[in-house]
Amino acid sequence: MNQKTAEERYQLGLEVVEKVYGPGSSAMMTPTKGMPFVDEIVNHLFADIWARPGLSMRDRRLLVIGATAMLGRDDLIETQVKGGILNGEFTDEQLDEIPLMMLFYAGAGNTTMTFKGIQAARANVKAAAKT
Repeated sequence: MNQKTAEERYQLGLEVVEKVYGPGSSAMMTPTKGMPFVDEIVNHLFADIWARPGLSMRDRRLLVIGATAMLGRDDLIETQVKGGILNGEFTDEQLDEIPLMMLFYAGAGNTTMTFKGIQAARANVKAAAKT
């Protein structure tokens, strides 16, 4: 079995970050490389978990959106949805369905934040496309 060096594994993790969140997104990891928290995220969450073959990136993202909806964190929803939009994973109709579905599982308050995060992601991507 071909074992990756620590640096190769970290690089793979950064490549997956780029695939998940879009070009340039891994730059936020560079200044904190070597910090155990960040290294664990890059080496394990992205190089191992997000890179596994069992689920598509879109499947994984939908699971994260569902879990994040339960937290009521519009900022994290925005990050996930923006990555999904940039990767062409969602149509506008599908994005409209997410808060409707989550309303009955995450509650109105949390789903309001989910809706807010989706709208912010849409606006962010639209604004970036104009520049």
